[in-house]
Amino acid sequence: MSNALCTKSLADLAELIRTRAVSPVELTQTYLDRIEQLNPQLDAFITKTGEQAIEQAKAMETEIAGGHYRGPMHGMPFGLKDIYDTKGILTTAHSKTRIDNVPTEDATTTAKLYEAGGILLGKLATHEYAHGGPSFDLPWPPARNPWHREHFTGGSSSGSGAAVAAGFMPMAMGSDTGGSIRGPAALCGLVGLKPTYGLVSRAGVIANSFSYDHAGPLTRTVEDAAIALQVLAGYDPRDPASANVEILDYRAALTGNIRGLRVGVARHFHEGQPNVNPELVAAFEAALDVLRGLGAVIEELASPMRTPHEYQHIKVVTAESELLSVHEGNLRSRPGDFGDDFLGRVLPACLLTARDYLNSQRERRAAIAEMEPIYAAHDVIASIGPGPAPALGTWRTIQFWQNGSITAPFNVTGGPALVQCIGYTASGLPLSMQLAGRPFDDATVLRAGHAYERATPWRERRPPLDPDAAFSTALPPVPEPPALECSQAEQDLVALAARRAGLTLDERQFAMVCAAAPYVDEIRKGLTRKRDWYEEPANVFVSTRT
Repeated sequence: MSNALCTKSLADLAELIRTRAVSPVELTQTYLDRIEQLNPQLDAFITKTGEQAIEQAKAMETEIAGGHYRGPMHGMPFGLKDIYDTKGILTTAHSKTRIDNVPTEDATTTAKLYEAGGILLGKLATHEYAHGGPSFDLPWPPARNPWHREHFTGGSSSGSGAAVAAGFMPMAMGSDTGGSIRGPAALCGLVGLKPTYGLVSRAGVIANSFSYDHAGPLTRTVEDAAIALQVLAGYDPRDPASANVEILDYRAALTGNIRGLRVGVARHFHEGQPNVNPELVAAFEAALDVLRGLGAVIEELASPMRTPHEYQHIKVVTAESELLSVHEGNLRSRPGDFGDDFLGRVLPACLLTARDYLNSQRERRAAIAEMEPIYAAHDVIASIGPGPAPALGTWRTIQFWQNGSITAPFNVTGGPALVQCIGYTASGLPLSMQLAGRPFDDATVLRAGHAYERATPWRERRPPLDPDAAFSTALPPVPEPPALECSQAEQDLVALAARRAGLTLDERQFAMVCAAAPYVDEIRKGLTRKRDWYEEPANVFVSTRT
């Protein structure tokens, strides 16, 4: 029974706890035992909180036995990406620069999960400050993919993806600035929900980009994501971006009926794009056939969306500028305490100007406006998801500046987006589909994903983990930065920009910025166009009173 518990959904476990067929203490200990056996193979955790978890479980068990049942999160273990503040518990952001950081307050989301009766099993690995790719030069190793431990989990909610897929917990919190919930969910065979911007509080979550950060869950099933969202959603005066909107019953929306649902297909997210896996495309077309068979109306987009590269460029200029601002103190005084991959993303932002930032925000507003006819014509937008997972050692930071992103469009436009498993490669790696919707229509996206999930067998499959398997902890080498090939004039411009930003770069760091400079320049030029006098940026102040 103990091993079987770790394969069950949050919804199924909640019913076992509600009916007292399983106790919170028994469930928590079962997960802790599994973590002890298997986490050394996967490095999903930064900090385990086993003793606290057992104490919380005992308290929840007493409450439930006394007839005070709070709901489906009551007595339920969970994990937090290590950017969520936890009072009295180490919160590192997977960075040497916060290696001793112990918050004095809980994040709003942490507090909400506790109030719902949740039991914290620990703080989970991330990419440094929820940014970057798999890094091999940080105080803790990167999380590994439970489906194949030599492969990438996706990022930046890497430990969250690994932990839920490995059966260490039924739900974990991630964050999503450009795809950091959906990427790990896709690569680890899970459901990952990026809620509408403003629906879930970011207060107490270490910032990546103020304009783009979202908080949300990674789970095994869509129903589990709906349960989690019910706990997490709601207005929070601590978060300036929090939306004061009606909170729906997300679980009740999972009717299984999508007859007549209008699904617009964003095929241009993969058609004509480089390096798209043919198994993923075939699985996506098969998934559309399933939705069609359930009665959904599958159609091409009524109006054009931009390309993944164009959305990524809008997002990158704003987000990297904000990230540089957040970390400018440490980047000036102790840049060597950051990992290479983080530096290779944030340092080139010194080449961006206030004009570039404003151009990106004005372009974002235009991109949001372009979605109106699409929202009017379609209830859900479907595209391929990320994946399949590449090998750990294949990532190069420069790809961040070179590539587009199929997840960034819905960070730019702000509406809900969900990723779920739609099959596996011949080698056993998960494949995924992305479903997105109108802002604050998270319920419809969940309903569509749930209907597909119920009609397909993928959620029953589990990674082939063996506690007795031999494994190596060896990591790939830290990649060398690209060779310094820019002209002296270009080097002089980079040196001037770094100096104006107050940055003192060593030879390696300087080479990183020079390597990215041509791509930064291309992105900047792409956002420069003649604009109407009255084109507002996306972050103009809006005040509402209720």
